[in-house]
Amino acid sequence: MSRQMVRPGGRSARVQASVHTAVRELESELGRDALTVPLVAQRAGVTPSTIYRRWSDLQALLSDVAVERLRPDTAPEDHGSLSADLMTWAEQFLDEMSSPSGRAYVRDALLGDPDGSNAGQCSAYAAEQIDLVLARATDRGESTPDVESVVDHVVAPLMYRILFRPEGLDAAYAHRLVEEALTADTGSRRRKVSAD
Repeated sequence: MSRQMVRPGGRSARVQASVHTAVRELESELGRDALTVPLVAQRAGVTPSTIYRRWSDLQALLSDVAVERLRPDTAPEDHGSLSADLMTWAEQFLDEMSSPSGRAYVRDALLGDPDGSNAGQCSAYAAEQIDLVLARATDRGESTPDVESVVDHVVAPLMYRILFRPEGLDAAYAHRLVEEALTADTGSRRRKVSAD
């Protein structure tokens, strides 16, 4: 069953909000392993069939809740330079995603995502944040890489390490990735200019 990816309005939005709240509350009170569709439905004040109709099963529901919890709450901070802004953002991204709850949300988001749409949404959240950082730098007159270059050089290695090789992950690693991304971008611009 295909889930609706756009934010619903009206009654549908109220149902989604109450079910998401129920999942978060019950997970906090009882633990993730105790969650069932009937338990969530009872807490949310809906029928189990409402949950099954909308999310198909518990894993799809947990995945939907995880994607929403991975959505950034605020815009990236402005520290006055591209390097400082990206380093701060990368460090915060690493802290959030490598925390036990961050890893659990990533796992849940991907487990209930047979078509890859949740992964795409999570990627879009990071890209939107990076785009804001780059737009501010451009407004200050700084030369910037494109969003995909930052995703490839910073986000991708961070996520790989978070999921598969978490040892040695720290702010210094995130900062080094940003420095390398900015250096690689400068080098590619130089090569492009000299080739013209």
